Amino acid sequence: MADALEDAGLEAPLSNSGVVVGSSRGCQAAWEQLAKVLRSKDSLDQEQDALFPNLEYWLDTLPHQAAIATARQIGSTGPVLAPMAACATGIWAIARGFELIQTGQCHQVLAGAVEAPITPLTLVGFEQMGALAQTGAYPFDRQREGLVLGEGAAILVLESAEFALSRGIPIYGQLLGFGLTCDAYHRSAPRAMSKSAFTAIKQCLERSGLSPLDIDYIHAHGTGTRLNDENEAQLIEHLFPEGVAVSSTKGATGHTLGASGAIGAAFCSLALKHRVLPPCVGLREPEFDLNLVAEARQCNVGGVLCFSFGFGGQNAVMALGKYY
Repeated sequence: MADALEDAGLEAPLSNSGVVVGSSRGCQAAWEQLAKVLRSKDSLDQEQDALFPNLEYWLDTLPHQAAIATARQIGSTGPVLAPMAACATGIWAIARGFELIQTGQCHQVLAGAVEAPITPLTLVGFEQMGALAQTGAYPFDRQREGLVLGEGAAILVLESAEFALSRGIPIYGQLLGFGLTCDAYHRSAPRAMSKSAFTAIKQCLERSGLSPLDIDYIHAHGTGTRLNDENEAQLIEHLFPEGVAVSSTKGATGHTLGASGAIGAAFCSLALKHRVLPPCVGLREPEFDLNLVAEARQCNVGGVLCFSFGFGGQNAVMALGKYY
């Protein structure tokens, strides 16, 4: 967060700023530690006191804690929200920040997501599903094996155009609109050619005043699993003209689950600013007939979409563009 504030020329306190920071796992690692202690009756009192003295800090491990900690750090007394929508959390958080500005509740919002999912329970869960790769993440590759978990966070400083211009700061791009849907098809598997995912994309384009022809680049969800990449490729092939550039950055970052959409939004913002598309790291033999970015590519980027598709049928799509 400190880097985001420095880049935006801001210093705390920011009492009027809104805060929207989500996470799909929250403080799960601390809960796993507590559960382990509570199962061990012989060392219960000693270890419990070390982890959670009198359990008074238990409230500090609830899923909204990242948003609360951010608000405290910047001294915000504005709206504080903590969305949780599986792997769609990051885009959902930015969408809520966008709405706070659009409705006039805030002129400035810190929005994004954080995730530290590499815990025993998360690893066992994905392993039991057969979703973990053995050698690496290779999104859209014919030899892809599955996902690789990663940890990370991304915070974007959102401001109304009027407020940003009054401060004279560099503007990376403009958030144009969102599409958010849920098909509730399955607890983990995506629905093939999902109408709900189609709807999220179409909603986003309509609300942003864009057509598929206006999109120069798609930051795909691209987890490296067999099902996700195939379904996502079909969506793109069906809705967008041949030649639109596509990449997933999870080959470089790993899958950061709830934070992945916010990190994707950061990559899209940087692509707009520097006119460079991020590559699909690890891509050697593409399986799909897409214009996949195998190496960083110079491009005069105009319209950009960022996809996130989460467990439970959560679908989130965000559109960004240059600000002229």
